[in-house]
Amino acid sequence: MAELTALESLIEMGFPKGRAEKALALTGNQGIEAAMDWLMEHEDDPDVDEPLATPLGHVLGREPTSSEQGTSSTAGEGKPVLSEEERQEQTKRMLELVAQKQREREEREEREALERERQRRKQGQELSAARQRLQEDEMRRAAEERRREKAEELAARQRVREKIERDKAERAKKYGGSVGSQPSPPTEPGPVPSSPSQEPPTKREYDQCRIQVRLPDGTSLTQTFRAREQLAAVRLYVELHRGEPGGDQDPVQLLSGFPRRAFSEADMERPLQDLGLVPSAVLIVAKKCPS
Repeated sequence: MAELTALESLIEMGFPKGRAEKALALTGNQGIEAAMDWLMEHEDDPDVDEPLATPLGHVLGREPTSSEQGTSSTAGEGKPVLSEEERQEQTKRMLELVAQKQREREEREEREALERERQRRKQGQELSAARQRLQEDEMRRAAEERRREKAEELAARQRVREKIERDKAERAKKYGGSVGSQPSPPTEPGPVPSSPSQEPPTKREYDQCRIQVRLPDGTSLTQTFRAREQLAAVRLYVELHRGEPGGDQDPVQLLSGFPRRAFSEADMERPLQDLGLVPSAVLIVAKKCPS
């Protein structure tokens, strides 16, 4: 029995004939190992089974022409004859070579997979870091916005205090002398208010108080004030929000609901808690006619 050719050996190892012929042709017929390397590298190519356009020659297994038969026959007579045992041994070596190539390919693919995983983790870490920086920027902007709002609120409170002081100064100038010397306006008939010493002691300290103010037109205003704010702050709030047509700026007189009491100009400088208006109270607004 003649020795197997490279093409026959590849077919014996299970490779398709067309694919084996193509591998031998594209590797320049340099042997089985080179052809096997090409087959392993191009196993997944979509055109791996497409035949070559050019003739592949006698080494690829096609029938030789009449001019080639003499040369082929002479070359074939010089080949040694292999026994069945030698042929099986050769096939075994070829299969071991295929297995080795397959292991090398698997190891290469495993290294590539590890590299892809490393790149994926690196990109994930970079994305996580970018997301954390974005969150920190958002938190920083939110903190700056809160600081800005707080500064605006403090500025608004300062403007209200300044407005109260200007209002006090204008009233003192309008009525002449100090506010404390201004005569009290006539009060409506009612029970005589008790002196501060007769007021019941406060059982609990309050920081704020809720004031409801009833206007002459039947509507009401409700606002929360600090317990230490002066009654003048309530009067200013009413004058700014009573919404009377024509922009009437006449001063108003504040009365307590029960017991009935008219607050004087001197009371305007007293804190709300000293006037017994904490934690809540209902006041009535009546027109005040300046004397």
